[in-house]
Amino acid sequence: MIHILTPDIYNKIAAGEVVDRPYSVVKELVENAIDAGATEISVEIDGGGKRRIRVTDNGGGIEKADLPSAYASHATSKLRSADDLFGVRTLGFRGEALASIAAVSKMCIVSKTAEDEAYSLSSEGGVLGEVHPAAGANGTTVTVEDLFFNTPARLKFLKSDGQEEGDVTNMIARFLLSRPEISFEYTVNGKTKYRSFGDGLAAALAAVYGKEILANLCEIDADRHGVRLHGFLGNRNFSKPNRTYQSLFVNGRYVVNQTVGAAISNAYASYLMKRQYPFYVLFLELPPEIVDVNVHPNKADVRFADNQVVYGTVYSVVSSVLDGNSRALEYLVSERGRGEASSAAEEAPAASMPAASQTAAPSPQMSYEEAKKELQFEVPVTAGRSPMPRSGPLLFEVHAPTPAEEDAFEANRRFLLEEEKKQQRVDPATLEYKGELFHTYLCYERGDEAYLVDQHAAHERLIYDRLREKMAARSVVSQPMLMPFVLELNAQEFAFLKQNFSLLREIGFEAEEFGGSTVKVSAVPADLMAMDLNAFFGEVLSSMESLRTIRLPDLLKDKLASAACKAAVKGGEQLTEKEVRALLERMDGDMGLKCPHGRPVAVHLKKSEIEKLFKRIV
Repeated sequence: MIHILTPDIYNKIAAGEVVDRPYSVVKELVENAIDAGATEISVEIDGGGKRRIRVTDNGGGIEKADLPSAYASHATSKLRSADDLFGVRTLGFRGEALASIAAVSKMCIVSKTAEDEAYSLSSEGGVLGEVHPAAGANGTTVTVEDLFFNTPARLKFLKSDGQEEGDVTNMIARFLLSRPEISFEYTVNGKTKYRSFGDGLAAALAAVYGKEILANLCEIDADRHGVRLHGFLGNRNFSKPNRTYQSLFVNGRYVVNQTVGAAISNAYASYLMKRQYPFYVLFLELPPEIVDVNVHPNKADVRFADNQVVYGTVYSVVSSVLDGNSRALEYLVSERGRGEASSAAEEAPAASMPAASQTAAPSPQMSYEEAKKELQFEVPVTAGRSPMPRSGPLLFEVHAPTPAEEDAFEANRRFLLEEEKKQQRVDPATLEYKGELFHTYLCYERGDEAYLVDQHAAHERLIYDRLREKMAARSVVSQPMLMPFVLELNAQEFAFLKQNFSLLREIGFEAEEFGGSTVKVSAVPADLMAMDLNAFFGEVLSSMESLRTIRLPDLLKDKLASAACKAAVKGGEQLTEKEVRALLERMDGDMGLKCPHGRPVAVHLKKSEIEKLFKRIV
């Protein structure tokens, strides 16, 4: 038997896609405020947004008669027919958000139009009350309290207050950047976190990241193939440890798009170190009829009518600016062109430009077919760079091993490793010390075999193993720093690092909040005093790109190896007999060891191999 779902049920189902976390509630409410024509927007959250969210705007407001409709499913003022979906210019258009939020919270809307008095309408779990007169200025205030109070299963899957706050803060930062003409105020638990005054993108960047960042950016504005790309790019020496510093706005909407992301990453590829990512705040504007925003209920991505044109245009503009060829001068905003890319573009000789980049800039009115032909020759396929995302079937299939095959392979691998270890381990008592070569290589004889041991590599490996065991046992000693190390982070990085404070303390770091989104490190592991803290915490923050948890053994491997290398006896230092004997005993006869950097500790030679060198045998 088929049942027609009641509104209270299907609104909760819709909320699963549209409203899954506090940040998505904030996103929907702020987008509604922007669509209402607001020039001033205030956002307040308490308890990470779980306890309370309030968004106030000075937009057009909602008329008294329309207040009940605002809570209704699929009620919107932004679409009238299906054809309107192919030319969407507003941020919201589905008419699902308010109904979905109301279904899982206690919600109140107070609104006033310029022609009428203020009125309010409340809802609890989607059940509406009565419309009442209220006090309020022109515009709308939406208050959402006790989010998911009636869906406890959803509530328990929310993150901690700090993590939820971090994601809301990150979302607000995107709004400041995407709408620099709007004044925003963002308050967390009664304290102002962000405030912008609607005075341009450079000011919005300074409000979010601090004014110092502007020295590392260049402003661009390019119009090619009917596509306009403008905003700020980090210069080629300015990078970040994760992608949280990347903002792309397509027709004013923040999205994460694979096509544009690949184009920008490939343009930066030759300038960035491993696990480093470019900084950018870019706006892509193109005709709405060639952009499909109706891809997913959360509107987090868009689909383009022609990926090749979009990819090629973005890649061409960004790579021209970074490479510093003459075409970059067309794209740089001269009054505020900043950073290395600007000076490089002015100084680069024409002879150094790639041939493809010396072609004349096409007319913005060029058709898409003409643009595609040009871009076939303009966008190179470079080794080591990601290809442009494309659709279509795979040209071949790769056979995935079955579980039985994987088990057999793993068993064989373990057997071979064990056999290799047996052959490489010898009884230290059977080794006769014969001296050293170049104050570096210790010589041992055993029957018709000889072993040369690199004293530095052996000692380095032993120290490394000891340090690693101490870290694993959490028995490290912390060493206070004379001057604390201070990390300036964005909201998501701060929430991530704060979540992992306990892990860092276990291995000897004393890290704590230092106001706003800043973290202070006042002590480090005593064995790693000389480590590069900027590089280490860069690697820690790059963990956000994958598992969202710090994999300490992997992160510390290089640091422990460097510490072991500095502490180990060096090649060229002469050891006493007692030191030689102690080193061999600590090796415990393991001639298959490798130093932390992968070099062999010992070399094994048979008597027959040596005799072949002297032509005694053939």
